[in-house]
Amino acid sequence: MLKWVWLSGGIIFLDQLTKWMINANFELYEKLPIIPHLNLTLSYNRGAAFGFLNDQGGWQQIFFTVLAFAVSGYILYWLKKLKEEELWTAIGLAMVLGGAIGNLIDRVLQGKVTDFIDFYIDWDVFFLSNGHFATFNVADIAITMGAGLLVIMSLFTKDEA
Repeated sequence: MLKWVWLSGGIIFLDQLTKWMINANFELYEKLPIIPHLNLTLSYNRGAAFGFLNDQGGWQQIFFTVLAFAVSGYILYWLKKLKEEELWTAIGLAMVLGGAIGNLIDRVLQGKVTDFIDFYIDWDVFFLSNGHFATFNVADIAITMGAGLLVIMSLFTKDEA
């Protein structure tokens, strides 16, 4: 099922293209409203999801870089072991792989991940600051969708064991 690695490549390309466009055309925290509840806003993240560990001394960069390499290697191994009928699992894994490598490229080349999609709601929710969700990017979307697909597949497919 390594044939699905092309999907990972497409995600990496789209992710890096959009990050390049934002970095080339926006100043840090510059905001461009797109539609109600959605802005383009350049920001950087040195940590993990939702800015977790963002303000640490730099050790987290090494940790997340090594983790991304390890996870990517394991996903490639897993993809190679899949059977032909495990199509949706392969697609989910390829999405996670593309997103992980997209953010890994940022960490290696810049020491931080470029984020720019700023989704917000006009009221506070228990985990949203002023109604703003964490700023994210194409790689984050691919990781989230791929992981969601893997969870759904694990819940609704029978194990042949």
